[in-house]
Amino acid sequence: MIYHLGKQQSIVNQFVSEIRDVNIQSDRMRFRRNMERLGEIIAYEMSKKIEFENREVTTPLGTVEVPEIKSQPIIATILRAGLPFHQGFLNYFDKADSAFISAYRKHHKDGRFSIKVEYVSCPDLTGKTLIIVDPMLATGSSLVLSAKALIEYGKPERIMIGTIIASTQGIEYVRKNLHGSKVEIWAAAIDEELTAQAYIVPGLGDAGDLAYGSKDAD
Repeated sequence: MIYHLGKQQSIVNQFVSEIRDVNIQSDRMRFRRNMERLGEIIAYEMSKKIEFENREVTTPLGTVEVPEIKSQPIIATILRAGLPFHQGFLNYFDKADSAFISAYRKHHKDGRFSIKVEYVSCPDLTGKTLIIVDPMLATGSSLVLSAKALIEYGKPERIMIGTIIASTQGIEYVRKNLHGSKVEIWAAAIDEELTAQAYIVPGLGDAGDLAYGSKDAD
């Protein structure tokens, strides 16, 4: 199931416009904040699909039954670009546990690259809703490898993926390679093209560099 939030006219499109705009991107704080706000919006949309149960709440004037999340999700973030996006999800799922995974592209001299997963910190996922947040879903390779590494910590009941900009190729790759799990994808925008170096076009550039500064390309 794919939820493309940018198809509707909403403030989502304003925030996506700003993080794409080269004239605004140089303001790192604004870039991070817009990622955080998009995380909040996607978290809200995801919450509509999560199971709730009623709980009796005592007010100063009486009692009332209020629906609350039945089982808190676990939010997993791919470092480092995902950190401000992750914070947006935590702002709304504020009782959720978190998982962190280091997955990155290892570029080779012949122009190819491989995906390296070096670090995972994760609670037990058995029977849980796992939310994987990654601002850019390009080829889908790093997300699939990260999901498989996380699943070693227990089989979740469902996997919900939150991304800001996805490519159609990346979405298809995830669907084909996580077919054994119940997977849903929420994207603020979906772009059609990938470059030969596997960057999304028009995309927005390198989200990690824009949020935290450039790094040495190894």
